[in-house]
Amino acid sequence: MSVQNLIIYKFKGLYHILEELNSDLNFNVIFVDNESSLSEKIKNLNNFLIVSNKKNTDLKNQFILENEPINIFKFIEKLNIEFLKHQFNNQSKVNVGSYVIDLNSREIGSKNIKLKLTEKEINTIIYLSKSNNPVSIEELQEKVWSYQSDIETHTVETHVYRLRKKILNTFNDNGFIVSKKNGYQIK
Repeated sequence: MSVQNLIIYKFKGLYHILEELNSDLNFNVIFVDNESSLSEKIKNLNNFLIVSNKKNTDLKNQFILENEPINIFKFIEKLNIEFLKHQFNNQSKVNVGSYVIDLNSREIGSKNIKLKLTEKEINTIIYLSKSNNPVSIEELQEKVWSYQSDIETHTVETHVYRLRKKILNTFNDNGFIVSKKNGYQIK
């Protein structure tokens, strides 16, 4: 797990309080007092949360401390919850080629265009994207649909056909899932 970084932005009093408690905290505490330093600092960090007493619309991963005073233990609990939320949201994004799949909202997107998908469609895309070779219909039946290989069904072909059609209609991409002689593959 990556180190959690708490950036205190233009809030020196809070920084001094948290600096004293630093040995009891499960995140690094960093103080930044200007916008250029903040931009430089977050450019090199993956897991961070910015705490300020004023909302800045240009910043992501912000936590605004509006209601002061606050119990320090409740404040630290809120910070830990915010870190968990950001971690959950970051883990829900899967990159597949030029597309991003949001597992929480069950959407695939590219260039501000989004398409709702079913769980099976997402599972199919993710399974195909993890393979460097074409995946056979039988393997998809077994791994994605949990069907036995001795059952005659066209479920996989039908679902992949509909998924390819949805992607073509939404993104004008006819080559995202390609049909090979021995199965399907994501290019």
